[in-house]
Amino acid sequence: MAADDPLDDFELGSHSGGGFTREVYRSGEGPNCIVMAEIPGITPAVADFARRVRTLGCSVTLPVLFGEPGRSISPSYIARSITKACVASEFAAFATNSTAPISTWLRSLANAEHERCGGPGVGAVGMCFTGGFALGMMTEPSVVAPVLSQPSLPIGPGKRRSSSVHLSPVDRAAVEARAAAGVCVIGARFSDDPLSPARRFAALEDLLGENFIGIEIDSSKNNPHGNRRLAHSVLTEDLVDEPGHPTRVALDQVLEFLADRLLPDAG
Repeated sequence: MAADDPLDDFELGSHSGGGFTREVYRSGEGPNCIVMAEIPGITPAVADFARRVRTLGCSVTLPVLFGEPGRSISPSYIARSITKACVASEFAAFATNSTAPISTWLRSLANAEHERCGGPGVGAVGMCFTGGFALGMMTEPSVVAPVLSQPSLPIGPGKRRSSSVHLSPVDRAAVEARAAAGVCVIGARFSDDPLSPARRFAALEDLLGENFIGIEIDSSKNNPHGNRRLAHSVLTEDLVDEPGHPTRVALDQVLEFLADRLLPDAG
């Protein structure tokens, strides 16, 4: 088990908007990217991903949505965190045809960070439980680089949930319009991940058309890259940080996507 991360290279602050006030961790300079942690929270691996984004020349903002910031991952910690998150009304974890209420706060945060940091817009990276939140944030015009890593909501059995993109009809139409206007969305998942099903990626392709960039990494039995059958966290816990490995290729593609849209003049 990894050591806890003190997050001492981040500054703790807060943001109020959309009926919520939550703590946020900020670091770096340049156009902003909001990195939303997966269950159980801002783990050392999530913080390290944010640092990679910061190295591009971006500022990063990590909202505290659940868990204990900096705490390392463990089975018991995951269990407690997901239990709390699933019953929290602001996440609407089981709802289809509905956008998570926390998206209103996240859109407000994106607008505020764009005003604070400047640049062409804001990036939004969601993972697992928060994966679809980046899609819901697209109704905010400042969000120009949405990343959906293993989007897992809504959870629960049935084709209706597994093919849901966790948007209300109004937000769905707004997201579709922004994609038609040229905003691209990148998504990543492992091929055999039941928490982020293939039907959800198919639904994203239907919604976004050619402006959805889908990355699927082989995690089938005896796959040539040694990915475990239950591999889930593309950018963090299941990342194999070796050149040429499919997870590293996916990470590099995500970072390039963010750089191209947030730092268009960097090259």
